[in-house]
Amino acid sequence: MNSKSDEYGGYVLQVPVDASGIEDRSELKALKAVFLGKSGVIAATGVKLGRDGTGVAEFKLDKPMAGQVIIGPPDAEDDEMEGLQTLTVDVSTRAWADKPELTLKPLIVHPWYWHWWLRWCRTFVIRGKLICPDGSPVPGAEVCAFDVDRFWWWCSKQQVGCATTDENGAFAITFRWCCGWWPWWWWRHRFWQIDPKVLGIIEKLQPDLPDIIPRPKPDPVPDFAQIEAFTSGEAGLTRPAEKITDPGRLEALRPTLLDRLPAAPELQALRIWPWVPWHPWADCTPDIIFRATQDCGQGNVVVLDEDCGDARWNVPTTLDVTLVTNNLACCAAPRPPECEEEGCIVLSHVCDDLVANIGGNIGAQATPAGYRSPSPALPLSWIHAYDRPYAGRVPIKGACTDWIDYYAFEYSGDSGATWAPLPPGATGGVRRTYFDPGTVSFQHVMFNFSTVDGQWVVESLGHWEAVNGPRIWVGDYMRLINWETGTLIPDGVYHLRLRAFAEAGGALTDQGIPDLCGTQDDNYVVVAVDNRIVGPGSGHPTSPSHPVPPGGVHFETLEPDTDFISISVGGTAIGPCGTIEREAITPANPLVIDFLASDPDGHLALYTMRANWGENNGLNLLAAGTVTNVAADFIGPRYGGALTQGATAPEWTGGHFRLTITNGMAAFPQPCAYVFDLRAYKRNIVNCDDDYEYRNRSTMTVSVI
Repeated sequence: MNSKSDEYGGYVLQVPVDASGIEDRSELKALKAVFLGKSGVIAATGVKLGRDGTGVAEFKLDKPMAGQVIIGPPDAEDDEMEGLQTLTVDVSTRAWADKPELTLKPLIVHPWYWHWWLRWCRTFVIRGKLICPDGSPVPGAEVCAFDVDRFWWWCSKQQVGCATTDENGAFAITFRWCCGWWPWWWWRHRFWQIDPKVLGIIEKLQPDLPDIIPRPKPDPVPDFAQIEAFTSGEAGLTRPAEKITDPGRLEALRPTLLDRLPAAPELQALRIWPWVPWHPWADCTPDIIFRATQDCGQGNVVVLDEDCGDARWNVPTTLDVTLVTNNLACCAAPRPPECEEEGCIVLSHVCDDLVANIGGNIGAQATPAGYRSPSPALPLSWIHAYDRPYAGRVPIKGACTDWIDYYAFEYSGDSGATWAPLPPGATGGVRRTYFDPGTVSFQHVMFNFSTVDGQWVVESLGHWEAVNGPRIWVGDYMRLINWETGTLIPDGVYHLRLRAFAEAGGALTDQGIPDLCGTQDDNYVVVAVDNRIVGPGSGHPTSPSHPVPPGGVHFETLEPDTDFISISVGGTAIGPCGTIEREAITPANPLVIDFLASDPDGHLALYTMRANWGENNGLNLLAAGTVTNVAADFIGPRYGGALTQGATAPEWTGGHFRLTITNGMAAFPQPCAYVFDLRAYKRNIVNCDDDYEYRNRSTMTVSVI
């Protein structure tokens, strides 16, 4: 190996190397030498050992230089030599004495170094597969492996390699792992973060620890002051934090710490210092965790993120793993099996809901038709998730459609007595995504409805693949249409069906309405639709007593609507920002709150009323009194409760209620300004979101003395 400098000014530095004391030199016949200056590695060269075990490291330089010669094994990288436990000799400028050549005394290689150098750096291979929770492969994801080290309540991660999964979710990471570092060098290249799980365990074992909470950001680095304060028995830090520069010094503190700390088999199993000895700079087998990201059109998404507690300790040089992602990954799901019958289809899902869980569909109870999770004969009063209609964008999914070239959707609002084509504004196209192994990327294809031979249709996936070739589809490729229910079609219960067309030379042939596979019936799916209007045209009152102030919390809509109709104590009205004497609230002088929680479409899910005060204090105000019916159908306050009170599924409208409170001291624990917070929710599944997006809110602030 030649000097790293191309310039040679006639100066030669020679360092004899003597490994004759090593009995078996068969596995290592050459060494490596680097000449290190203030700015880094100046030159590097190989050292070939003769039969007698001796050799010479020779550096050709452009001028006499001062620095350090480092001797180590041949497989170490130039920039690693300084940090590994190697042989060194210093060179001063004066040693040259104006001579063109300088020969130093021989460096003797001790068997201890030779033993380390034989296993200093090894190659590790991780072979793995990344899969979704259902076992489907995850293609096109970047999987990175990290070595982890734990110290006290800190954890450090070091990336060792990354790879991209193929179409089967398979990956292979090859990396080089070295051990035998100088402790100070190893520590210098570590970034530490607090491990909350381990911190919690240690604090439970020994509460008398130096307080590091609240933690600053970024996390505090390990320092001797915290540890020595504890070993000395002092309650807190007695001097400024001292950054650890020589972790080898920690071992001297270990016996004292173990005397003060109780036995901890759990922490010992986690390999936490000081319960176990700690020399990570000499760890020749890494401890591995993984992190995976994937960008299939939603930006770079973290689909797997293991922490230090997931480490695989002391992995072998060949490690096989199967990694399971979270629910955010794009999975290459297998294609459903071909249907046994040609000419039939399956309409399987509305949003992600099986049609068998939607009333009136195949496999579901008959009523209420079109509603998800139909209410049982004996509903539970505390459940409000029965009989949920749909709103917004409603995807319809299906299978067994590959035999179709093009298809259209028709709808009926009278249980199938009459049918009409879905209007263009209601037929949203579908974007499908496939993984391309050739470019290791995700490609997107739009399947939009358009006019073909006079028909408003969309191309089927099967026809597209017949023209363009099969693909590795990921994600939701079984989606047939994004039904835009908020346009053109009024609320109601609708039947949808698919009409099939064959294509030849741009001309379409109507193949009629395919059967539902396994039946003699036309295909269909029944869905209840209920969208809402917010703003002008919603029918919301314009009365000052039912305000919609700009930037406020109340929406201008009736679906649902909320309002504080009146508040009084003993018949005396209390307005916004009014005052209530809590001691004055008695059975003879009650606090009466008349309020509105309603939905004219009959899809009310629940209503709540809380009283919030001070900093983060709150209580359920409905539980502090009695709710009665003023002008409502059923009290609830949840849909399941309304059903048990006699409501007929799927309708619960709500209305005008009255809350009567007779114990002011219990309802209002302390004098303060209180915010009465009234909320109402509809049961609708909006854009496939289960989170009760159709909601409304009213607030009222009063002073309680």
